[in-house]
Amino acid sequence: MTSSGFNLSEFLPYKLSVLSSRVTKMLSKVYSEEYGFSTPEWRVLVHVARREKMSVREIHDSVYLEKPSVSRAVAKLEQAGLLAKSTCDADHRLVEIEITDAGLKVFNAIVPDALSFEAALLEAFTLKERQDLHHLLLRLQDALDRQAEPVVQQSPKSRADT
Repeated sequence: MTSSGFNLSEFLPYKLSVLSSRVTKMLSKVYSEEYGFSTPEWRVLVHVARREKMSVREIHDSVYLEKPSVSRAVAKLEQAGLLAKSTCDADHRLVEIEITDAGLKVFNAIVPDALSFEAALLEAFTLKERQDLHHLLLRLQDALDRQAEPVVQQSPKSRADT
């Protein structure tokens, strides 16, 4: 028995997933070898560095990681003195997270290497292709944002059952 002709290697979600995994794994060498950061820790540090203060929920929504991964990353970065927690002035039930001076120093030390990694990847493209890639990625993000649930076509059998 053979497949219906479906080729996983040519399936866009699979191709994007594999590419993302490879890029993440290679980029992780930039922040893991010297600083020992995991990918969630790196992502949390970057997002918190961009804002004055953030809640765990805001971080979770920004980094596309499960809440337990975000919480563990925040806890480890706080323990290392790179992030600090405080109570929100407007709502004392909320905890806000901000980057410390030490965290900002580490962040600023890693960014040049991360940007060099990105530049090396982008060398494969002309300036026009880079602009096109950026535009196409934004269009994919917009398409995903508009489509809250995946579109699933019913099989002929399941249509007959309804």
